[in-house]
Amino acid sequence: MTVPVLDAPALEKLISAAVAAPSVHNTQPWRFHLVPETSVLEVWAVPERALSAIDPEGRALHVSVGAAVLNLRTAARHLGWSPEVRLLPDPAEPDLLAGVQLDSAAVCHAPAVEALYDAIWRRHSIRSPFTGPPVPADVLAELVDAAHAEDAELELPDDAETARLLHLTAEAERRGATDPAQRVESRNWVRQPGASLYGIPTSALGPQDAAGRLPMRDFSALAPERHLAPVPFEERPRIAVLLTHGDHPVDWLHAGLALEHVLLAATVHRVRASLLHQAMEWRFLRWEAREVRHGPAFAQMLIRLGYGPEGAPTPRRPAADVIDS
Repeated sequence: MTVPVLDAPALEKLISAAVAAPSVHNTQPWRFHLVPETSVLEVWAVPERALSAIDPEGRALHVSVGAAVLNLRTAARHLGWSPEVRLLPDPAEPDLLAGVQLDSAAVCHAPAVEALYDAIWRRHSIRSPFTGPPVPADVLAELVDAAHAEDAELELPDDAETARLLHLTAEAERRGATDPAQRVESRNWVRQPGASLYGIPTSALGPQDAAGRLPMRDFSALAPERHLAPVPFEERPRIAVLLTHGDHPVDWLHAGLALEHVLLAATVHRVRASLLHQAMEWRFLRWEAREVRHGPAFAQMLIRLGYGPEGAPTPRRPAADVIDS
């Protein structure tokens, strides 16, 4: 097999796929650097795009960058490479979160890769109620396998556990809306349409966000006294819990890889998703989000799954703006 040429058009496709990944508050905390002599595309964190109140340890930043790495790896396979991903490749450079080696050709064409690559451009969070039938068991099993492929676990709680997780989310939402630093930081990332390529556009929030109804976040946090007990959008909401066996930066990156793999696999089956991150932002609530019967593990994200309207994507920066010249 012939190794693809890593020219400007190929590089733009790779970066465009990477930046289509989800990121906390759409901060897009990444930049990319090509090392031509080694054919390594480096993925760097951008510390100034971190959320100091919501994500003081940088865990969500690592998850966001991990999701971008999954998209980058998928696009590289689509273009004909057999990419080798190294996470945290240089201990002396803590902001260098991944290196993707692009010097080997793929040995075969994989239809599953093409399906995931196509899903990159269609995946986005849906914050409105889901109205369709339950997600089939075989699709959920495929999502579990997607998480396993990235050294993570995806648990599918029963109704009682789902109710407990939504109450944890409610408590986290209340804390976030009444904590002065988190309120200001969250509101600062709400953008008017066309005002910025970062942040959450008001058009994507939906009418429920400002009403204090779960499971959606109230990004505006204008009236914390209006926050109510959890009112699920669906009669039987389907929540999945993404976990890792460790809780260090490399585990957070694996969580991001697994998260995006799950989201792309869901998109292939036209399953919509939104991310419930509120409880992950409080250490003791994140610890409570795990299911103790399954042994030691660390919750990294709650994912809400279902069928519903198409919704609108949040804006992304163009590839040229996030790659070092």
